[in-house]
Amino acid sequence: MDKQQVKAERKTLILSLLAGLCGNATLAVFTSSAVAFSVFPVIAFVMTVYCLYQDYLTRPMSEGTPVIAFALFLVGAFGYSAFLRAQAPDMGSNFLPLMICLGLLLWVAYRMGVMSPKAKKQDDA
Repeated sequence: MDKQQVKAERKTLILSLLAGLCGNATLAVFTSSAVAFSVFPVIAFVMTVYCLYQDYLTRPMSEGTPVIAFALFLVGAFGYSAFLRAQAPDMGSNFLPLMICLGLLLWVAYRMGVMSPKAKKQDDA
């Protein structure tokens, strides 16, 4: 993979994480009484989805990127849910969203090669 393709993939993954975060924040703004109404999560969600769509139209995705992007979307959604439940404990426990979020992050790290062992250089001398 060349440098520009890695940069484009990273952009897609970050936008996917933000889309999950803003999507859950938008849902919480409209449905939860623990969250004060604000139009900014709605604007951020619309802009993030628009940027993702434009990125999808202009660049082909490498193999495996859509699955990782969906996993990061879920990480953003469950992460915001855990944060919201930590802020307002009367909404319930945040244990399950945190465990799902951590499990998905470990899977994403494994799929992206972050947790793979580095190849050792062998000296010929």
